[in-house]
Amino acid sequence: MNKDEVILTQEGLEQIEEELNELKTVRRKELAERLKVAISYGDLKENSEYHSAKDDQSHMETRILVLERMIKRARVVSADSVDLNEVGVGSYVILNDIEFAERIEYRIVGPAEANVAESKISYESPLGKGLLGKKVGDIINVNAPMGNLQYELLEIKMI
Repeated sequence: MNKDEVILTQEGLEQIEEELNELKTVRRKELAERLKVAISYGDLKENSEYHSAKDDQSHMETRILVLERMIKRARVVSADSVDLNEVGVGSYVILNDIEFAERIEYRIVGPAEANVAESKISYESPLGKGLLGKKVGDIINVNAPMGNLQYELLEIKMI
């Protein structure tokens, strides 16, 4: 994988495009209005509303640049390209946590769309790295901060 490319699923690309559109169309207008109101209060040196709006604007413009770069450098992994014989970006995996005898399901995604709360893990995470290229029945050993974890790969699927 090219170091400069951003690996995304189609769903991840769509989410980034939606966020970018929201920032450019809605949030920019809202911040422009906040700035206009804050400026009307006068004396910008001690105007906390103005400084807060300028800070928010700076953060938003930075986020817009980051999202635009992601889209420009995106390589979308399509469902058609996912090999169900081994784990790759875009795969859904069902694992058995050997220590706790617990079934866990994750989707392997690029770092830009990883979200553990949604069971999406990055292929760059310790578990993601351990899973890439594995086949059903393989045992995955992950050296994590809390110690060595072991999983058995039960299933690879696409949803």
